[in-house]
This record gives sequence, C-alpha cells and structure tokens, in this order.
Amino acid sequence: MSELNDLYQETILEHNKNPRNFREIEGADRMADGNNPLCGDALRVYVKMDGDTVSDVAFKGSGCAISKASASMMTQVMKGKTREEAEVLFDEFHRMVTGGLDVETDENHLGKLKIFAGVLEFPARVKCASLSWHTLDAALHGDAEVSTE
Repeated sequence: MSELNDLYQETILEHNKNPRNFREIEGADRMADGNNPLCGDALRVYVKMDGDTVSDVAFKGSGCAISKASASMMTQVMKGKTREEAEVLFDEFHRMVTGGLDVETDENHLGKLKIFAGVLEFPARVKCASLSWHTLDAALHGDAEVSTE
C-alpha cells in the first residue's frame, strides 16, 4: 500500500504543479461553476461538444492540490467521450471516492483515476476530489452551478 500512496502523492503534486487543460475555452457550449465553501475550492468547467461527444474540456479556478489534480486528470480522460461514457465515469468516480465502488474487485472504466481511491481514507477530502466531477456533470446537464455544501 505504501507504493500506491507514494504514487498517489506524486500524481497529486505533479497535476497540482502543472495542471492539464487549465484554461478557458472560447465559445464553450456549456459551463458550470463549482464551489466548496468548506475549504474554499472554486472552479469553472468549460465544455465544448461535437454532437454527443466531448470534444474539449477545461477548467479554471483555485483550490487545494487534490481538487486541482482531480480536475486536471478529469479533463484529460473526458476528451473524446460521449455524454453516456462521461456519465458512467462520473458515477464510477463518485462511487469510488465515497466507498460504493471497490476498484480492485468491481468492474470499472477508471484506469489511472483509480489513484484517487485513497481519498476515501480522508473523508474531508472527498469533496475536494469530486468537486470538478460534479461541476462537469452539472455542465453536461445544463446546470450553471453546483456546490458541495
């Protein structure tokens, strides 16, 4: 488990320092703002659709290392996914960080995102890891805001 914890810490630090897709998307089809008032994480997710496919996704905002790393990795994995595939990933990620999905035994499509399974051990950080995911889900459903209160 120590090796997994080391990889988790390395990945979080790398994505926090060099977040992927940390930018606005001019002409985004959908946007949503996410806010976690308990720890101060706040971000905006931008989505560009090509029919039913996420052609581009990005984020801007501020937050803790876990929040920023989760948003960074989320944007990487969501590009090219259909709305249905995006919803499956959202559901699996949410269940993983809240204890409803065991990434070792339950079938899933999370790939590298499994690194966030360890967040479950830190209940106060679950909202940090899932904020960008809830915000993307809101954007895909046409909602403009989401809060993790």
